[in-house]
Amino acid sequence: MLDVCLLGTGGMMPLPYRWLTSLMTRFNGSTLMIDCGEGTQIAIREKGWSCNPIDVICFTHFHGDHISGLPGLLLTMGNADRKEPLTLIGPKGLERVVKALRVIAPELPFPLQFIEIEEANCHFEIKGYHIEAFRVNHNVTCYGYTISIPRAGKFDVEKAKALGLPLPCWNRLQKGETLVIDGITYTPDMVMGKERKGIKVTYVTDTRPVPVIAQQAKGADLFICEGMYGEKDKKQKAKEYKHMTFYEAAELAKEANPKEMWLTHYSPSLTRPEEYLDEVRTIFPRTIAAKDGRTVELDFED
Repeated sequence: MLDVCLLGTGGMMPLPYRWLTSLMTRFNGSTLMIDCGEGTQIAIREKGWSCNPIDVICFTHFHGDHISGLPGLLLTMGNADRKEPLTLIGPKGLERVVKALRVIAPELPFPLQFIEIEEANCHFEIKGYHIEAFRVNHNVTCYGYTISIPRAGKFDVEKAKALGLPLPCWNRLQKGETLVIDGITYTPDMVMGKERKGIKVTYVTDTRPVPVIAQQAKGADLFICEGMYGEKDKKQKAKEYKHMTFYEAAELAKEANPKEMWLTHYSPSLTRPEEYLDEVRTIFPRTIAAKDGRTVELDFED
């Protein structure tokens, strides 16, 4: 099961009822975040979740509304006597940017590990998360992320028995080990069925519509997408500043066909995003105008 919480849905500046951009996921005791705008710590506390299990923070880009909450978050984690390393993933220059922000958080009791992305697409595996970073089209280098939890095939007991494998070996093969017994090599594919459908979440903000977004969100359980503007007369402004309208996001969702799309990263002038949903849903019916704290538990299919 993957818990997903959209901590903040605001773009540019925080509002009394809307924190800046941040997403938090929990899986198997490990927490991952994407972006850390101002107010993220407060949003975490309002949700009742904890900063301590955060193992990975991915950054889409280095604009303030996506990273300005990081120094305070690091200090909070340090004050909790955290010792485990924290992995930070983001565009090239991430270490330099974080070091500059850490002028106000110079001493931490845990190490930071940096992964800087230079290619158009990169894949990482950390703490059970499969993370796919893909470059999008903003006015600075910016990445979207797909977070996947794969699911192995079922263990075939009859095949294991037919091979004469001792019972203590079964679990090791299930975990992906290759075994050599009496000179014979046994590999997991000999006793495991086809890989089953896992869980997939695609997250995109601060970009114009580009084909890679729909490709990444194809068949996702959840597609979280920027909707900077709901007003149709703001399309030219969206083009100018490299953002998206609700309707452009819906067209991407229509192509990708996820189970559901949440809109996020609203302009401060967009006070009631839900007012535009009727027309947006004519393009993609399963669209939600997300609010801060919106949460879902995504389970593996039976």
